[in-house]
Amino acid sequence: MALATVFTRALRGIEAPLVSVEVDLARGMPAFTIVGMPETTVREARNRVKTALINAGFEFPMATNITVNLAPADIPKQGARYDLAIAIGVLVASGQIPENTIDKAEFYGELALNAELRPVSGLFPALMACRDAGHCAYIPVQNEQEASILKQQQCQLVPDLVSLFESLHGDASLRDVGPYQPPAAEDCSNDIADVVGQQQAKRALLIAAAGRHHILFVGPPGTGKTMLAQRLQGLLPELSEQQLLELTAIRSISSQQHAIDWTSPSLGSALRAPHHSCSAAALVGGGSPPQPGEISLAHQGILFLDELPEFSRHVLDSLREPLESGSVTISRAAHQVQFPANFQLVGALNPSPCGLFDGNIASCRSTPEQILRYLNKLSGPLLDRIDLQVMVPRDMDALKQINVSAKPSQALMTSAMLRESVKQARQRQISRQGCLNSELKPKQMHQYCPLSEDDQAFLVKALERLTLSHRAYHRILRLARTLADLEQQPQIARKHLAEAMSYRALDRLLQQLQGG
Repeated sequence: MALATVFTRALRGIEAPLVSVEVDLARGMPAFTIVGMPETTVREARNRVKTALINAGFEFPMATNITVNLAPADIPKQGARYDLAIAIGVLVASGQIPENTIDKAEFYGELALNAELRPVSGLFPALMACRDAGHCAYIPVQNEQEASILKQQQCQLVPDLVSLFESLHGDASLRDVGPYQPPAAEDCSNDIADVVGQQQAKRALLIAAAGRHHILFVGPPGTGKTMLAQRLQGLLPELSEQQLLELTAIRSISSQQHAIDWTSPSLGSALRAPHHSCSAAALVGGGSPPQPGEISLAHQGILFLDELPEFSRHVLDSLREPLESGSVTISRAAHQVQFPANFQLVGALNPSPCGLFDGNIASCRSTPEQILRYLNKLSGPLLDRIDLQVMVPRDMDALKQINVSAKPSQALMTSAMLRESVKQARQRQISRQGCLNSELKPKQMHQYCPLSEDDQAFLVKALERLTLSHRAYHRILRLARTLADLEQQPQIARKHLAEAMSYRALDRLLQQLQGG
């Protein structure tokens, strides 16, 4: 009798492949069949679409064999996002909507039984692909805040099926998605000026922010490791538009999507701090269909792992590949998706099981064997990927200088002041090499991190003494390059190499224990 084709998009990771919803009305026994690798929620669309069309007052072809094909058939289809496209396909195929009104249009939304539209999750990747294809998207009203983040788009809000029907006939108009209203900046309650003492650790935070290096704090309980890690977020510059779009796409498809406030300032750089009991699937992603894990939700932000040795070793080792590649591939029997995971790792740990070890065995209740067993939960390859390892000792001299009744000193360096230094250092890196120092490839080292013969010999000798790997050699070079950028120096000097190697606290601690 009739055939209609309506466009929508599936969800595969953060990709949104185009799906053609082909609706055929044929003579024969009354039936409503959906094919094209639909899962349970998609097959249930038959009842939702039929009931919604009837309750909205449309003519439903009862005595007809209705076949809906979701092409291409090799892409799994999940969720209720296809309801609106199927309903429009039935109306076009039955002649109730002209076919030329749906050219270059895509439809998304779950139908309620009274024909109202309900929001769908994971919409943002589809809207990005729809904009790039030059199509107009029809979406539920409740998805407006999420859709408004995307600029230069054609997107109309659909409250119910009747309103969309009238709009396609030209009898009424739908409201366009409003422009994105950037939220007011939050006051920086986690200012680095709040940290008393710990000058080396604060210096390391500045370096980590400037070059986007991974950092590990080592020290007894109560010395400010967690406090320092939380201050890193205030040193990071604002995300670029492309970075914000990537992060929004990940949050859109996450299982926490409905709990997100799309107008919150926290849409910027994320700080994720999972508990040490989390599984490998929760950390790197998993499930069926695959969902992004904590490392993807921390994309372009910070992943803070407190009490690092308390995490299972295989969970920590699952971070090794994402730390190098900046992405993670989740493979399942019927799915294989890739999620971005370009995060900055911040770890914190006590130097011993009792937490009292400060380099002197007499200061703690643990034996050297117990301390080594505790620290060996962190594999060597994982530690090699961490650029800065910083001791956070008990700074009693700084505590003696605190006057709780006095106003803060104007000489204190605040997060806002240091953020400017970070921005300038990052701009120098981008203009010179097109990426941050932590992202330099080994083959780029000779061009951007050249050393004199004497400095090269100095570095190699130090690496042999600390028994460090070739990966650690490249890490130290990248770190020294960042130190030179902070000082606006075109070349790496001996002092930069010496300072970079001074941030190997855990390596020295392990060497001391093994030597003893």
